[in-house]
Amino acid sequence: MKYISIANTELKTSNIIMGNMRLPQLNLQEAEKLIRTALEEGINFFDHADIYGRGQSEEIFSNAIQMTPIIRENMIIQSKCGIRVPEGYFDFSKDHILRSVDGILDRLKTDYLDILLLHRPDPLMKPEEVAEAFEQLHTAGKVKYFGVSNFNPAQIELLQKSIPYKLVVNQLQFSIAHTPMIDSGIALNMNVDQSINRDSSILEYCRLHDITIQAWSPFQHGFFEGVFLGDLKRYPELNKTLDTLAEKYGVSTTAIAVAWITRHPANIQVVLGTTNSERLKEGCKGSEIKLTREEWYQLYKAAGNMVP
Repeated sequence: MKYISIANTELKTSNIIMGNMRLPQLNLQEAEKLIRTALEEGINFFDHADIYGRGQSEEIFSNAIQMTPIIRENMIIQSKCGIRVPEGYFDFSKDHILRSVDGILDRLKTDYLDILLLHRPDPLMKPEEVAEAFEQLHTAGKVKYFGVSNFNPAQIELLQKSIPYKLVVNQLQFSIAHTPMIDSGIALNMNVDQSINRDSSILEYCRLHDITIQAWSPFQHGFFEGVFLGDLKRYPELNKTLDTLAEKYGVSTTAIAVAWITRHPANIQVVLGTTNSERLKEGCKGSEIKLTREEWYQLYKAAGNMVP
């Protein structure tokens, strides 16, 4: 397992993250097996959100491992807030953030979060109000570090202007079959669809400002439209290339899909949201595989992208 340091923190973390969105699909015994497998594979970073299972994911997690201070010391735990369900809107008000964190800590049976992320941008956000919430949480020892999820550069700048703490993480969708973060840069100034800048150069922005990117849905294409692994109808060439590289490196195509992300020099973390222990192990094998430059581009092009 490869470990990286998250800039502007004291955290040294695995570049593979266990995502817990689907944990409610498992019983306690199955959940414990999955978490133990993650720990055995060297994962020390666990990602949550208060809306995952409407809080059940966090409860199942802490109950499955019988959370204690000693167990907690060996984990980096991150959670997210800001999406209200079932109402179906975003809420970055001070009161909502504070209530959300108290609920998260209670369900996780811990006194603090290593990182708190704001889940999706709230157009009605008042940065000064968020700053007050962050200050109160940090001063009380409830949150060590702060970040965002699915934010563009201007949204990060707007928030960063008011808060006294450096935003250290931005969680974004990224996979071989979902690459808006790099497409327009490759096809710059060309009159083709790929040259359309859909994300305001968020990848370059995060690298310039030492913000660690965490890639969610590393095996999905589109917005939860399905897994590209094994999808021979939509991605025949990509799967053919994945199979070839999997055979070369002696791993599964899952590992190669992870390795494609970890090969990027931005030190992107990969969020594995599987509930299958064997699939989790397969994904972890992509942590340290360093694809060649040629192989990385082969996969990118096999997914249907152009390299001029």
